[in-house]
Amino acid sequence: MIRIRLALLALLLMASVFGYSQNTANKWTEERIWEWYNKQPWLCGFNYIPAYAINYTAMWDKTTYDPAAIDRELALAEQSGMNTLRVVLQYAVYEDDPQYFLKTLDGFMKICEKHHIKFMPALFDDCSFGITPDPKVGKQPEPLKGWYAWAWSPSPGHSMVTDTTTYPKLEKYVKAVISRFKDDKRVILWDLYNEPTNGGLGTTTLPLLKKVISWAREINPSQPLSIGAFDNNQRLNDIITAHSDVITFHEYGNRETLLKTIDKYKKFKRPLINTEWMNRPFKSTIPDVLDVFYENKIGCTLWGLVNGKTQTELPWGHRPGDPEQKVWQHDLYHGDFKAYDSDEISLLTKLIKQSKTESYTKEHTHAH
Repeated sequence: MIRIRLALLALLLMASVFGYSQNTANKWTEERIWEWYNKQPWLCGFNYIPAYAINYTAMWDKTTYDPAAIDRELALAEQSGMNTLRVVLQYAVYEDDPQYFLKTLDGFMKICEKHHIKFMPALFDDCSFGITPDPKVGKQPEPLKGWYAWAWSPSPGHSMVTDTTTYPKLEKYVKAVISRFKDDKRVILWDLYNEPTNGGLGTTTLPLLKKVISWAREINPSQPLSIGAFDNNQRLNDIITAHSDVITFHEYGNRETLLKTIDKYKKFKRPLINTEWMNRPFKSTIPDVLDVFYENKIGCTLWGLVNGKTQTELPWGHRPGDPEQKVWQHDLYHGDFKAYDSDEISLLTKLIKQSKTESYTKEHTHAH
């Protein structure tokens, strides 16, 4: 009996080691990721959700997906010179009709390509700002005036994150999406999971996160993989930095805070991309911090483009009846495409244009 138990324990340990090696086997070397990154332009763009969409379910759902509206908004982004956008995908829409979802995703990429914008998809998202932590397909609620991101819909939803019996379904989704576009030049990189553990889930997300990394590595796409670091959870950040080809991170703080965060992640000797920033009341603004990204050739995608149903001009946690905040938190344009601040757009356009004509000194190479 003891021998049998020891044999079983040995098998379990071998399986564990094999699973871990699968996680890291296809991770890009420093040399490879720098070679890739140094061929890219300065990646400067935005997190995108159409003004018509109250959440990412509404963006992708059959009842509301609007390519004409997306085309108009991305034309606006193109005028400023922005070359990258990041979007969260919605598992629930895929589950409802996988063929429709993949076809719609391809159509969206065609619009991005038309406007010379590279696509950074995020497969999952734990964030939840409203009262419903699970998405439902179909027509979505209308905004509740004064409530920041009132009907935000996580992907795949908190119930599935915590229910391991759903993981085979999620594996099919991850592998189907990445396999379909694994060699597609319109995809700049795969952001596997937006803010895992957020929305009150805590460490219950970590088993799924590890699985998602393994599934993506099995496909081994030609684009790099990443997961954005967004807080000081050491256990989470250890997973993120161990398994990301590019170090992506969120930082909505002021110039001093941003510089400290950059220093923290430079030690991993990999390219850096800030995939969420711009909070005007916190002094995370285009005039205050954009030059930091530019001078260091750190990619950056601010939040967001056109103000709409998500009401992200309001501060985080804002509820109906709270005092009005005169300064917008996020977004570059009003719904009528008028700039919130034309000086912001001018500076954004100026630096992007400069980045195309100036040659950068390769300071962040493997040799350093």
